[in-house]
Amino acid sequence: MIRVLTLLIFLLLFFDLHAQKHVYLTVVDEITGFPVSGAVLTLQDDSYIALTDDDGKVHIPGSVHDTMGIIVQSIGYETRTIDLSSAEPIIKLKPVLRSLKEVVVSSPSNRIFKTLSEMDIHVRPIVNSQEVLRLIPGLFIGQHAGGGKAEQIFLRGFDIDHGTDIAITVDGMPVNMVSHAHGQGYADLHFLIPEMIDKVNFDKGPYFADKGNFNTAGYVDFKTKDYLDKSFVKLEGGQFKTGRLVTGISLLNPLKHRGQSLILAGEASYSDGYFIHGQDFSRFNGMAKYLTPIGKNSNLNLSASGFSSSWYASGQIPDRAVDSIGWYGAIDPEEGGNTSRYNLNAVLTTYLRDGSTLKNQLFYSRYNFELYSNFTFFLEDDEYGDEIKQKESRDIIGLNSTYQKQSRWGHMPVRTEIGLNVRKDLIGNIELSHTYKREMLLESLMLGDIDETNAGVYVSQDYQLTPSFKATLGLRGDYFINRYDDHLGELSGQTEAAIVSPKLNLTYRFNDRLQAYLYNGRGFHSNDTRVVVPRNGKKILPAAYGNDLGIIAKPASNLFIQAALWHLWLDQEFVYVGDGGVVEPSGKTRRMGVDLSLRYEPVRYWFADINLNYAHPRAIGEARGDDYIPLAPVFTSIGGITYRKEQGWNGSIRYRYMADRPANEDNSVVAQSYFVTDLAVNYTRKKWEAGIAIQNLFNTKWKETQFDTESRLKNEATPVSEIHFTPGSPFFLRANVTLFF
Repeated sequence: MIRVLTLLIFLLLFFDLHAQKHVYLTVVDEITGFPVSGAVLTLQDDSYIALTDDDGKVHIPGSVHDTMGIIVQSIGYETRTIDLSSAEPIIKLKPVLRSLKEVVVSSPSNRIFKTLSEMDIHVRPIVNSQEVLRLIPGLFIGQHAGGGKAEQIFLRGFDIDHGTDIAITVDGMPVNMVSHAHGQGYADLHFLIPEMIDKVNFDKGPYFADKGNFNTAGYVDFKTKDYLDKSFVKLEGGQFKTGRLVTGISLLNPLKHRGQSLILAGEASYSDGYFIHGQDFSRFNGMAKYLTPIGKNSNLNLSASGFSSSWYASGQIPDRAVDSIGWYGAIDPEEGGNTSRYNLNAVLTTYLRDGSTLKNQLFYSRYNFELYSNFTFFLEDDEYGDEIKQKESRDIIGLNSTYQKQSRWGHMPVRTEIGLNVRKDLIGNIELSHTYKREMLLESLMLGDIDETNAGVYVSQDYQLTPSFKATLGLRGDYFINRYDDHLGELSGQTEAAIVSPKLNLTYRFNDRLQAYLYNGRGFHSNDTRVVVPRNGKKILPAAYGNDLGIIAKPASNLFIQAALWHLWLDQEFVYVGDGGVVEPSGKTRRMGVDLSLRYEPVRYWFADINLNYAHPRAIGEARGDDYIPLAPVFTSIGGITYRKEQGWNGSIRYRYMADRPANEDNSVVAQSYFVTDLAVNYTRKKWEAGIAIQNLFNTKWKETQFDTESRLKNEATPVSEIHFTPGSPFFLRANVTLFF
């Protein structure tokens, strides 16, 4: 780790060559005055490309010729060309209705496939923030324990469980929970209010040095809104005794209060659900965010957020029980639980005189979790049943620091980023118990305290080798300290482990219509402390090796295509199974596949998209025919048609399809496919909006999650192994009214 850190410092000094004239530009919305993040600035000779940050700022090195024009582009705004020699420090962009015709193929242009905006989320049927994940091409989720539990995630041939192989953050704070009571990497996004999401950035594969733990299949970064151009109150109601009240209020407008902004938001929701046994699900969310300039060169962003929820769940049911209890029935209706999370987040961004940017973030989370489940019914206990309780209380303290600088090495533009990530999880009384009706403790299976620390450092450098060819080199080092204090046995101890992850990404731009890329990288996900300590730190940071070969093309002015061939290899690992309190080896795996995404604008205001994803996941070292990976998706597709205007009618109709997939190692049991369609329609005016959202428009009967599980019902003499499933939502209509002020 010392060698890695020394290398980072050396690279920083090596490329900080000499003092130059530096220029900061800020890109803002002409109407609201709010910063435009992610805007692309390109020199007319293509020798320099840069993106604005979250504050709308971009640094132009002094070595860039000031006599040359620079093109400023952002989807949803008119393109501008400015003279750098006479440019004002603030560049105003005029908002227009989005059009694919405005976008050209350039190094950062694949953000059209890698960013979901607030408008994308607004015109699609979303019940909670977790469901925003469904909009990411190739990513599927499934709920199988009531509305309060984090959903199961599927991506690139992975059954990711609840987040083991995907890194998820909100405003830089980690969502994934290490050494969680239910499963490693458990990622619960329910503390987010959907209406307060500004954008969602995502990508696939372990190719990014700033992403650490859990970034194997990909990552998702949520960013909440810093500003509200209008305050609002939204009331929503629907079937199954569903109700929801949301409000967002702007108390300080940055244009009137010297750059200061203060927004508050709250949400209360309730639903009994579509099951025979009511869920009695309730959730309360809150958020506050304050931004202020500090002097001339710094911005401070402070936020607090949190939620609490409680619910009952019908859980999974076996195929053989459907005739007796019904499609939406339950074997054990006492499942469910309660959970809460509260966050404090502070980010200080400083723009230094030498043209570099320094960002420091401190965050704290308080988290509580209590879940009751029964997957096997009466397999182990024929009197009281097999209900289990998983519970924990956790404090998370963290620091993220990044240093960024644009410079030149000779005539070659170089962008350097150096980062430090530190996270400490303190988990008290993490518990697995055998219980009855949530009240009676029958047996304590696991109980202890966990202290887990992860420190990571990284460097990433972009080299613009030619106007068309860019190379990105990345190197990351992570160090873990795991301690477990066992309250029931002799598993107590402490151990340490480290891993280094190199990255190499190449991009070649043929012209304004075609770009190719080759990504290569090593990533990892950590294992549960209750695995790490007994194994004394050995083989507990399994590496993932990935490659992506792809193209981004614009064959017509209104058509965008992205296609990729990919490969991902995972090393041997040992997994802690939270439901059983046991350790299981998973072995080496290999996944290969093809991703294809298309965006098409046939006529003004109309947009169509389709995403096709094929994966070939296999276990290595197993006999042919016995090497299937249970529940790993093989073929998935999402797509739809959207009609989008600022005023008047807008909406979308969308589908998602998951093909049949193996439910066990020899594919003798199959998890069935499903095809579900959703619809959203809104009518918008300046002062109000009304709309409807329908999940499962055609009332398809489908299985949202499926498992090949051995179980025994109350009156059965012997256990049976077969598909156990949670039914997906039937036709579900909700109506909403929003007032703006």
